[in-house]
Amino acid sequence: MYEYMEKYIRFIKSKSLSKNTIEAYSNDLEKFFSFLNDREEQFNEVDEILIMSYVQQLIKEGIANSSINRNLVTLRNFYKFLLQKHLIIESPMINYELPKIKRDLPEILTIEEIDVLLNLPDIGTYKGVRDRAMLELMYATGIKVTELLNLRIFDVNLNMEYMVCKGSKEKERIIPLGSVAIRYVREYLDLRKTISNSESLLLFLNSRGNKMSRQGFWKIVKSYAKEAGIDKDINLYTFRHSFAVHLLQNGADIKSVQELLGHVDISTTEIYYSITKKNKLIEVYKKSHPRA
Repeated sequence: MYEYMEKYIRFIKSKSLSKNTIEAYSNDLEKFFSFLNDREEQFNEVDEILIMSYVQQLIKEGIANSSINRNLVTLRNFYKFLLQKHLIIESPMINYELPKIKRDLPEILTIEEIDVLLNLPDIGTYKGVRDRAMLELMYATGIKVTELLNLRIFDVNLNMEYMVCKGSKEKERIIPLGSVAIRYVREYLDLRKTISNSESLLLFLNSRGNKMSRQGFWKIVKSYAKEAGIDKDINLYTFRHSFAVHLLQNGADIKSVQELLGHVDISTTEIYYSITKKNKLIEVYKKSHPRA
């Protein structure tokens, strides 16, 4: 990932910025990449939760608000550069306001919204069965999009009800599978044998029998979200966020959620508690206030 940082530094040097400014931007990115390396994360798979975790670390280190603000500006501009170069699909950056460092928690889908969205694919078609299997698997396991698209057929053991997920740095984790996800993945595999001529071992393929891109999957999710009439900012991480919050809301312990998500540092997982608490307060208010 450092090659992209170098490209960005060359880019800002062409903007005739001062030597001190360029050095500050470079140091900010070095610090952020070190944070990602410690957590075995990739720069192009960063989501809002990881940005929040990074800011929390800066705060714990006693970094001044002005320096945190500059760090966020650096990251915002860096990801804007990646977007312009078509190296990522969307930016993970959240707007923070200083001196109070406002944290806008990412939106998650309710269980009802998840149900509506997952029921949209037309399972009378090959594409519909494939889409349903992908979405069910995403919500059932909380895996990242890249992890989903890199799954191989033999990574999923439907009889034993688990799958092997290979994350960053080829680190593997075993994730249990729910009955609904198993049902649709099995239906998809049965169809895949009869329809797809591809010799690829990848579990999910695009319409041409090749590996699906992140952008291709993003378009699928956006399309179903629009059809469902869900007025929320849905992105590639929405299913992952919803998976984590729904588990915590239903009594799962945070250590188990950390292992399922593959977080190296539990402080990243703990951010989901903020979302859970926020949703709980809203629910209590709506049920209790006479004018809610």
